[in-house]
This record gives sequence, structure tokens and C-alpha cells, in this order.
Amino acid sequence: MTKTHVDDMLIEMITPKVKQIEEKFGNGEGLTQDDINTLLLKSQYNHINHLDIKLDEVTADVASLKGEFTGLKGEFRVLREEFQSFKMELIAENEKRFGSMERKIGSMDAKFESLKTDIQTTINNTMKWYIGGTGVILVALKSLDIFVK
Repeated sequence: MTKTHVDDMLIEMITPKVKQIEEKFGNGEGLTQDDINTLLLKSQYNHINHLDIKLDEVTADVASLKGEFTGLKGEFRVLREEFQSFKMELIAENEKRFGSMERKIGSMDAKFESLKTDIQTTINNTMKWYIGGTGVILVALKSLDIFVK
């Protein structure tokens, strides 16, 4: 996580006061509402930093998924080219043997489109599961974080 200048300034402003409060509490003195508010502010700042770290992790996971899907897209492009090549060979063979076979080729195109639709649906469902799973994990981690504190 990269800190901004403002992040550093906030920590620098709060840290001396937090140390004073810790010493005060360590000596058995009571805390004022201002002391409690300062501690809450530090706690919230730490919580925000923790969430920023988790957000960076999720962002990295999503970027990784994009890379994986880009790779799949390339593989499907190769598969499509191979299928097109196979289709062209088949057309030529059918033209030699039987003449015009437009009806059969049309049927193959429909099957290919159906296959494309099935593949796209599978990709979309997989992406939903990855993103949903990542969301569930993030919520679970956040819940654990809340209950552990």
C-alpha cells in the first residue's frame, strides 16, 4: 500500500497525543472524552488502512482474473482458427465429393454458434463465481477482523 503525504501527516499529528494517553492510562489516571475520541480516531485510521490493504488484494485478484481471461480468449481464438481451418477442409472435401453442401455447412455454423454461446456462458458464469467467491472471502475476512478485535 502506498501512503500519501496526508496519511503521514495524520499519523504524525495523532501519535504524540496517543503516547500521552497511553502514559496517562498506564499511570492509572482516567481518560477524558477527548482522549477517547483520539484513540477512536487512531483505531478508525488503522481500520481504514486495513481495508485499503484488503482492497489492494482484491484489486490484484481481479487483475489476475483479467489476465487469466485474456489468456483464455487467446486460446479460444486459436481454437476458432483451427475450427475454421477444419471447416474449410471439410467444405473442400464435400465440394469434391457431393457438390454444394450449403445446408450441412449451415448446420455446422449453427452448432459452432451454439458452442460459442455455451463457451461464453461458461466464461461468464466462471467470472461470476470468481468475483462472488472473492466477495465472500472479503466479507468473511472482514467479519473475522471485526470479531477478532
